[in-house]
Amino acid sequence: MTPAHVHAPGAGPDPHTVVVVALLALASLAQLLASRRAGRRGRWPLARTLSWQLGLLSLGLGLAGPVAAARTDFVAHMLGHLLVGMVAPLLLVLAAPVTLALRVLPVATARRLTRLLRSPVVRVLTHPVTAAVLDAGGLWLLYTTGLWQLTSSGPGHALVHVHVLLAGYLFTAAVVGVDPDPHRSPVAVRATVLVAFVAAHSVLAKWLYAHPPAGTGVREAEVGAQLMYYGGDVVHLALMVLLGLAWYRATGRLRTPDRLVRQRAAKA
Repeated sequence: MTPAHVHAPGAGPDPHTVVVVALLALASLAQLLASRRAGRRGRWPLARTLSWQLGLLSLGLGLAGPVAAARTDFVAHMLGHLLVGMVAPLLLVLAAPVTLALRVLPVATARRLTRLLRSPVVRVLTHPVTAAVLDAGGLWLLYTTGLWQLTSSGPGHALVHVHVLLAGYLFTAAVVGVDPDPHRSPVAVRATVLVAFVAAHSVLAKWLYAHPPAGTGVREAEVGAQLMYYGGDVVHLALMVLLGLAWYRATGRLRTPDRLVRQRAAKA
């Protein structure tokens, strides 16, 4: 007897996979068309287009295919977490989708989007502390309360993926976002939150290593926890490098030759 959450071989395409692939294909096509249109008005970096497409590929690998099919396999699940909640958000954020949208949308629509970005709700959601709590807090809730087993199939499974993706995107954008952000926090705040997030993520991985989730074998939990710990460290290192580069560029702007000349003239 085939479990309800497993697609039987030969039963035709998995509806979940069909929906995921269709949505990703639409997102890919939309970005390609938008970047082509933006290129007519000025240069749009190829690196951002590639970043978006690779981000969608990471989502596809995490949401469809063998990784997604093995829903009760903790190691596969953790690989999906890394792809959907960490790798894909980083690549999508670096693609600067908001900047692209502002370039290609009609003026009236772009102004409405700008007003939305300046709204109090967006200001709260995009604050590094809020984003970190939503991301890390959601992971702790998922893995330490038995929620993972309850959401291994059905609508709950899809909701978990949506939360992991959106929370990962919000956190990444809050820390190293390249899109216009009227509420961007100082580098010191972002760095402090990033360090705290890395600690929370690493402690959770160690906790899972020592306390396998219910229904998960000891060896399976150990491998999954190690994948979470070391795979997460790779993404965390990338975030730290990008944040360091942002700080360097910011301090470089503050110390331009013209600025130094004006400061010396004022002192004289």
